[in-house]
Amino acid sequence: MRRLLGRSCMDTTRPWALHEAVSVRPEPFGALLYHFGNRKLSFLKDRRLLELVRALPEHDSVDAAMAATDIGADDRARFTRALESLVASDIVVPRTSLEESA
Repeated sequence: MRRLLGRSCMDTTRPWALHEAVSVRPEPFGALLYHFGNRKLSFLKDRRLLELVRALPEHDSVDAAMAATDIGADDRARFTRALESLVASDIVVPRTSLEESA
């Protein structure tokens, strides 16, 4: 997702989830995410980011998932940027997109 004037374009008040074609392989450094549809590989270098990604489908918003995984206000911008890069790779998608394709 693109940024406008340095601001986040991801709506963190909405529900998001891993794309159904994404496989997660936990690693000591974080995780490998592989999208079988577009063949993109992503590395999560922070175990807290892995916890956040796994929590997304269980919560009504990114904000709620961040609160549930104890990501504080000081770290929210950094984690939102990380999620935005996963959105750009179609690894993380709006939850309504998943529900419509089911």
